[in-house]
Amino acid sequence: MSNDQTEQHFQMIRQWLMTLQPKNIAGWDEIEAVLEDLQVSYEQMQTCLEIAEITQEDLSQQNQRIATAYNHYRDLFQSAPIAYLVSDAKGVILEANGAIAHLLNVPQPYLAGKPLMLYVAEGDRSAFRNHLSQLPYESDRQIWHMTVCPRGRQPFASEWHIATLDASTKPDVPHSDRQIEIRIAVYDLSRSQPENAPLEPGALMQPATLTPQPSPPALPLPQSLDGLRVLVVEDEADIREFVTAVFEAHGIGVKTVSSVAAALEALEQFRPDVLLSDIRMPERDGYSLIRQIRALEGQMGRHIPAAAMTAYLEEDREKVIKAGFEAHLHKLAQPSEWVELVAQLAREASSLGHDALD
Repeated sequence: MSNDQTEQHFQMIRQWLMTLQPKNIAGWDEIEAVLEDLQVSYEQMQTCLEIAEITQEDLSQQNQRIATAYNHYRDLFQSAPIAYLVSDAKGVILEANGAIAHLLNVPQPYLAGKPLMLYVAEGDRSAFRNHLSQLPYESDRQIWHMTVCPRGRQPFASEWHIATLDASTKPDVPHSDRQIEIRIAVYDLSRSQPENAPLEPGALMQPATLTPQPSPPALPLPQSLDGLRVLVVEDEADIREFVTAVFEAHGIGVKTVSSVAAALEALEQFRPDVLLSDIRMPERDGYSLIRQIRALEGQMGRHIPAAAMTAYLEEDREKVIKAGFEAHLHKLAQPSEWVELVAQLAREASSLGHDALD
């Protein structure tokens, strides 16, 4: 209803009341006062509505400007020539631009959620983990030197420019619980040197990892690894590929599956000697898997040694062991630790089997 129509209604009400006035209606003055107050209230309401419309328009324009600015800087991030990524305090990639995806030879959409450790040379992984554990709550820029291992390409020397950002709203919580984001710019040092130029001594923490050396003759595998079969349950494809490469390099037979249901199907067909299972998976987790396997062991007539693997440092080891796993392994562990763990579980299972026969 327009203001003119409303004003006409008020005039009609007044005219109707004027026709009743000669009849000496009791409380006429009060009625007139209420009618006047009603009209004033209506006018105030209209004023507020006009202000609200102006405010809404201003907010809409402001949101549009914010969205435009966000898209602008987002495009700058995605198309920047500098390889750039953001990770959490555990080294899990949150965002990555096209340049870092090209540098790592990995499709950009697949980087988010992957451990950055996967692309660090084995010789530098211990230093990388130490850097992560010692990151301050807030800091000026740091510079790390790491050997990067892109997928399907030769490792290369790189320089990482690091800045940390507090993304937490609770500054008094412990360091391990703080939501710290790590901003990382990666520079390929090999491009700034002449091809086949010798590396300066001390240029990297582990310079020996940069120059491929002739592979020594393969040593005989320990008896515990000879013909060993390992079933790996992991929903991340990159982790499955990484674990497969590590184990197969040591002569271990590997079967990887992405879910609890697929793992249960593989038990009888593959008959693994050792099980490695992720804990946090969609639908059914690793705890559900190990409980079901332990319940089925009576029917299978054998015990399968198992280790839990997780990307979360705070995962409760006691809870993992209580659920039925024999060991706990972090996904950022060095490849040698994966192999040693599997060998140890196989040895212990073999020893228990011999004891039972005796």
